[in-house]
Amino acid sequence: MLDTTDDIAEGISFQAFEDDCRLLATLLHDVLLRELGPRFIHILERNRILAQSAVSMRAAGMEDTAAVVERQLEADLAAMPLEDALCVARAFSHYLNLMGIAETHHRVRKARNVEKLSKSCDDIFDKLIQSGVPPEQLYDTVCKQEVEIVLTAHPTQINRRTLQYKHLRVAHLLEFNARPDLSHEDKEMLIEDLVREITAIWQTDELRRHKPTPVDEARAGLHIVEQSLWKAVPHYLRRVSSALKKHTGRTLPLTSTPIKFGSWMGGDRDGNPNVTAKVTRDVSLLSRWMAIDLYIRELENLSFELSVKRCSDKVANLANEILLKVNPTESASEDLKASTWNQTVPQNNAKLHHNLPLPAQLPSGADLPSCTECSDGESQFRIINLPRNRSRPGALNVPEKFEDSPLSSPTGRQSQIGRTASGGQLRKLFKESHIGRSSSFRKLLEPSISDKPGITPYRVVLGNVKEKLVKTRRRLELLLEDLPCDYDTEEYCETSDQVLEPLLLCYQSLESCGSSVLADGRLADLIRRVATFGMVLMKLDVRQESGRHTEALDAVTSYLDLGVYSEWDEEKKLDFLTRELKGKRPLVPPNIEVAADVKEVLDTFKVAAELGSDSLGAYVISMASNASDVLAVELLQKDARLTVSGDLGRPCPGGTLRVVPLFETVKDLREAGSAIRKLLSIDWYREHIIKNHNGHQEVMVGYSDSGKDAGRFTAAWELYKAQEDVVAACNEFGIKVTLFHGRGGSIGRGGGPTYLAIQSQPPGSVMGTLRSTEQGEMVQAKFGLPQTAVRQLEIYTTAVLLATLRPPHPPRDPNWRHLMEEISRVSCAHYRRTVYEDPEFITYFQEATPQAELGFLNIGSRPAKRKPAGGISSLRAIPWVFAWTQTRLVLPAWLGVGAGLQDALDRGHGGELRAMYAEWPFFQSTLDLIEMVTAKADAPMAAHYEEMLVARERRAVGGELRRELARTERCVLAVSGHSKLTAHNRSLRRLIESRLAYLNPINMLQVEVLRRLRRDDDNRRLRDALLITINGIAAGMRNTG
Repeated sequence: MLDTTDDIAEGISFQAFEDDCRLLATLLHDVLLRELGPRFIHILERNRILAQSAVSMRAAGMEDTAAVVERQLEADLAAMPLEDALCVARAFSHYLNLMGIAETHHRVRKARNVEKLSKSCDDIFDKLIQSGVPPEQLYDTVCKQEVEIVLTAHPTQINRRTLQYKHLRVAHLLEFNARPDLSHEDKEMLIEDLVREITAIWQTDELRRHKPTPVDEARAGLHIVEQSLWKAVPHYLRRVSSALKKHTGRTLPLTSTPIKFGSWMGGDRDGNPNVTAKVTRDVSLLSRWMAIDLYIRELENLSFELSVKRCSDKVANLANEILLKVNPTESASEDLKASTWNQTVPQNNAKLHHNLPLPAQLPSGADLPSCTECSDGESQFRIINLPRNRSRPGALNVPEKFEDSPLSSPTGRQSQIGRTASGGQLRKLFKESHIGRSSSFRKLLEPSISDKPGITPYRVVLGNVKEKLVKTRRRLELLLEDLPCDYDTEEYCETSDQVLEPLLLCYQSLESCGSSVLADGRLADLIRRVATFGMVLMKLDVRQESGRHTEALDAVTSYLDLGVYSEWDEEKKLDFLTRELKGKRPLVPPNIEVAADVKEVLDTFKVAAELGSDSLGAYVISMASNASDVLAVELLQKDARLTVSGDLGRPCPGGTLRVVPLFETVKDLREAGSAIRKLLSIDWYREHIIKNHNGHQEVMVGYSDSGKDAGRFTAAWELYKAQEDVVAACNEFGIKVTLFHGRGGSIGRGGGPTYLAIQSQPPGSVMGTLRSTEQGEMVQAKFGLPQTAVRQLEIYTTAVLLATLRPPHPPRDPNWRHLMEEISRVSCAHYRRTVYEDPEFITYFQEATPQAELGFLNIGSRPAKRKPAGGISSLRAIPWVFAWTQTRLVLPAWLGVGAGLQDALDRGHGGELRAMYAEWPFFQSTLDLIEMVTAKADAPMAAHYEEMLVARERRAVGGELRRELARTERCVLAVSGHSKLTAHNRSLRRLIESRLAYLNPINMLQVEVLRRLRRDDDNRRLRDALLITINGIAAGMRNTG
């Protein structure tokens, strides 16, 4: 059940875990008793006991008796009224979610209590030093490491955000409950809080009633940053720094960023017509707005902390300059320049005292030390009221008002920036009124002049930074509203260097004055946040399908009477593209009239030119296959930058975006190396990469579509070879390469433990750099809590470090590669014969799974299919995997593997296969993941779906699939040498078994609801019941698609 974490081999304390599960089950039971009465509780308990009995009997080998009990359970559920069925599905679903919360809590708890945690920085640094890595090499490698985690909006997060936050609150309460110092009264209050949370969860509609917009998805991603990553990053970097200090004698530089973050939310337009050029622009501006808002609040806390006067001459001079700009005519200014900050300012300078930037109230969290940010129960910050626009549907919006900031600007005036006109006017009228001027509560908040301290230089400097940020935030609000605003670079903070420079100056000042202990607190944390998150939190990638660029160039070349671009061969395309790239004039005429789809492509390039590489990350080309796909984007990008620069009357901000080809299908993966060689052989492109991208080429490999195309085993092998070939191609031209892994959440889409995946990459493919996607429910599971986020960031860091300094072994015997080719060939042939060549399969798939009904979930903004028509080939990988996960057959993760392994075993290669498993990390991890997913599969449950939902003439398809699953299990065990599935991971097996008593009834209910719904497809209550069962199964399987 553990696809969603990296702790497959890390067990939990089952006694404490089961105690918490019992507590949560008891509280849920009490809530249901109060809400629904004893009759329902009797029904619920009867179903649970029947399901538990059947599970126990199957575990004991009593298959026939278990089948009888299951028939009784099926009969009870089939006879159940719809309202009771809805409540049973909801109750079991909520319990499975609560179990998941308890499981995550106990993993965090165990990690906290282990003195030297496996895969931690301390653990891996120590092992590397012991293995002979020089401390200097270790230090340099960590400091230069570049890992980017890219959060995507792939529709696999099934829980509403409201429920996600409620689940987090339950997790925090469980954490408090584990404290040994709680009094009896504290315990009672905590239980009451848990009851309130569970009651609120029960009374909350768990279904999304509307599809999210791309902006909604982006806002959800930004909230993950605010609620978790914002706290986790400084804590994680402190761990890295402490481990480096321990093992190398030097700390991590403050501006070093071993990990950064990217996003596809609002930029991924591949097959999603809802992501427009305007959406990309607005999401990028929104991300900037949120980053600045977070920095403003952090500066308020920091200014409160840095109340000291001792400082360096540089900080004193800077503070003097700031104050002189505020009051350049002050007679006291010359005295101020002559005095030092280390002396008390003369008491007769009352006017200067009155204008000091003093907080009118304590900033949020000022009473808490920064070290509590990763361990406390609640967020230190309010949830950000992100800008919206209520004047037009679906657009972004500026809040009607913003909170007054605790930290004034250096002028001593409360800034009016950050409010809309109406809100600002109301506040102005209030302040100018008699009540506003003489309000007693304001007097109480503000210290009297005689109580005000002397000038504090750090507060002056930080107040100046904050004032610029507030103005920048207001400018962004105007841009989001499409309102005019000025462009004065001195008034705004446009780059992270403008924020970092004064912060580093304060840090150096504190160190030089003997206050290192202050420098290494909130100030160091803020510096690290600015270095990591920059001015945009997460740079937004743009992704578009290669065919859309071809259509755009078709329109341009046809308009210019140059011919039809798409009809040219590859060499003619390259010749044309290279010639135009070398030119200095725009290609696209400004008055060209094109179709709406083409205009959208051209508008996207214009927005990319306006935002530049300061806000955007890479331009990813999905379904890339040739060098011309990359040059086409380079040309359209260059053309847009020339046009936009001319319109603006100044250069475009930042540089050009990195252009990243994404190779997805098996055919394209096999030709990836050749495409990169062809690309790098073009002089213009190679010089462009060296000049503009530091000699660095990024290449993305896709796991989802390759798996759907050829099966998981063949996809894994083709991905391995493609990476080897791409690395070799770049090495031939002296170009560095970063591989970008488009991994899904489920194993069928390339998911699985991060550590295992990175450690099994081809040697030389991870040389200190890596990009990887994290999708849907994986984002919440891995980064939803600060503690789990810290753990995941450490795992990324240590896995990449090990793969760089101690790369995994290649296949020891050349014959192993030949054997892999044969296994892959047989596996792929069997997979494609079943999925694409059997005419009955597509109909069986539609009947046996809830694939057609998944669209009602409203969990993503993009359509389930790239094209409205077509079969499996046009279906996206996520609903393909999602549907099979619901029926518990989990077919995409294993189909074809058994046939390939059986063929190798039959030809006498058993000994070689066992040696490959023992000595080749790639082969071992591939088989371990298949073993894990087959342990989660449930053939009898899949048979129940078939019996109740599939036409009799097609049931032979299901029988063959179940026999293939059994063969896969036998072959995997024969190669791994394990006695039973997950025998090497008892913790995982126990967790799987603990869920079945709640998961099995939900599956049976889903079958019954599907049977009824397909006879009455307009019944909204039946549809709701189905969606609730889908939620429950996803919670029990800990995975969707």
